[in-house]
Amino acid sequence: MKILITGANGQLGTDLVRVCEAAGDEPLAFGRDVLDLTDRDSVMLTAAAADPDVIVNCGAWTAVDACESDPDLAYAVNAMGVRWVAEAARRTGAHLVHISTDYVFDGTKPTPYDEWDTPNPQSVYGRSKWAGEQHLDPSHTCVRTSWVCSAHGNNMVSTVLRLADRPELAFVDDQHGCPTFTTDLAEAVRHLAVERLSGTWHITNSGTTTWYGFVRDVLAAIGEDPDKVRPITTAELDPPRPAHRPANSVLDNAALRAAGFPPLQHYRDALNLCLMELDALG
Repeated sequence: MKILITGANGQLGTDLVRVCEAAGDEPLAFGRDVLDLTDRDSVMLTAAAADPDVIVNCGAWTAVDACESDPDLAYAVNAMGVRWVAEAARRTGAHLVHISTDYVFDGTKPTPYDEWDTPNPQSVYGRSKWAGEQHLDPSHTCVRTSWVCSAHGNNMVSTVLRLADRPELAFVDDQHGCPTFTTDLAEAVRHLAVERLSGTWHITNSGTTTWYGFVRDVLAAIGEDPDKVRPITTAELDPPRPAHRPANSVLDNAALRAAGFPPLQHYRDALNLCLMELDALG
């Protein structure tokens, strides 16, 4: 299968290229340094030249706080960029898989969000990603995920490893979510792409926690004392963050379950594999 991957230098894009290569596909990887999603002509020409079976749009501007100060750029990448990619998919006959986010929800629901809950984003990033979803055709695939981590790039695992030697750490304990590791996510995304399964899907690793709880897990896994982490509230963050964070980011993988697919492994198991990969990379 010939798969055009946008945002291929990001966390998910990197692992998706690797997963596709291992499966015998022909991944056509385009990072943002090569393919600018805000440039319609570039998107159209790239897709026409590649003539892919599938396009997986991993490209996005995910700097949540920076989006607040530059909404025009956020919408140019996260909304209009999806419009151009969707148009390119229609023109080439490729199936489109688009990656979205838990930030499309406001975080006020007391239980996990399933695929049929109505989005109500509260940040520029969330609103721009929700706007992007509106440009998808019913036959396209939309994958929402959350709290993305991997053995490469900037994420909470790399942050904790960088800070692990400090005598005390403080992380918020009132934001709940599902840590998701891109090795597992990439496998699931490829499966949806191969089967051309349409509609919206929530895909996260199993298990829920808070950022405070997740940091404790990372510290424990590397042999550090998890009790050095102090729980704080979002309101106590200093300096305060510009963008609203959903208090509840837990995504129920209801569509996967209803379709008979097994759940992804628990995030703690995925974390251990991620740390093994980091150790192997040196």
